[in-house]
Amino acid sequence: MRPRTRLALTLTTLGTFTIAQAFEDPAPKADELRALDGEWIFVEDRTEGRTLEQLGPPMSSTFSMRVEDGVVILNGHGSGHRDVRVAIDGTITEVPEEQRTVRYQGKWKDGGFEYEVRFESESGGAAGGIGMIRRSFRMTDDGLLVTVAVDPPSRGESIAIYRHAEDIEMPKPAEATIDDLAWLAGDWVGKRSSGSSIEERWSPPLGGSMLAMSRTVNKNGKLVAFEYLRIVERDGGLVYVAQPGGKTATEFVLAELSENRAVFLNPRHDYPKRIAYELSVEGGLSATVGQLKGGTPQRFEFTREDD
Repeated sequence: MRPRTRLALTLTTLGTFTIAQAFEDPAPKADELRALDGEWIFVEDRTEGRTLEQLGPPMSSTFSMRVEDGVVILNGHGSGHRDVRVAIDGTITEVPEEQRTVRYQGKWKDGGFEYEVRFESESGGAAGGIGMIRRSFRMTDDGLLVTVAVDPPSRGESIAIYRHAEDIEMPKPAEATIDDLAWLAGDWVGKRSSGSSIEERWSPPLGGSMLAMSRTVNKNGKLVAFEYLRIVERDGGLVYVAQPGGKTATEFVLAELSENRAVFLNPRHDYPKRIAYELSVEGGLSATVGQLKGGTPQRFEFTREDD
């Protein structure tokens, strides 16, 4: 009887091992892992059950991943860390900070890359009330599907689509000339809720262009921000060019135009993706910046300085 018992145990053990193997995730193919490479830009929030105002990116508007020999190198993933090397074999990567330790642990699961970030304070408990963040990344026909869960949960699981810039379609330009925006010309000034003053001074249309300078001064009289702006004619439409702080220019295409409203879009930009100007019946000017859809856009109200 003993040999049979041993044989039965052996077969049972073998069967268990075979079943366990069947449910293990196979190692990713080189092209599957390599597909994660590059800079990713937020396109669309696909989390169910959210209001329009609640829509937005589940992590940074842009982030990057770089793949090297079974390691995914993270940048811009929201923890303030750069070049974090996370292996896909479950090895833990520790990043020490002043009052806490941050631990990254990654794996290949369900055809995608997933990692957890755990925050541990010096006392041994969760730091900042957050114990863990889990992020997963899977390629789909629509782009990179990103899922984010936070423990303890705040709003539940968040889901969004990210794409490379070259895979994001730019809007069809609206037909227009610079004279169509003559109503924007003038010296516009306003106040922010913080008490800061903000101004935009737009030149009249001339030579296929309008030029502007924007400046924000806090309530103590200190310059806190400035921006060079211009709108130029191009290929039968208009392009809005912004240079915050005089840095590299970002272009937005005029996509909507009416007698007193203009909307410029750049879905490939991290934030904002949408800039809209509108002239009210009373003669005031509003400028709104935000995502293409949803979220809580920033709104600035101006009056003409000579009014």
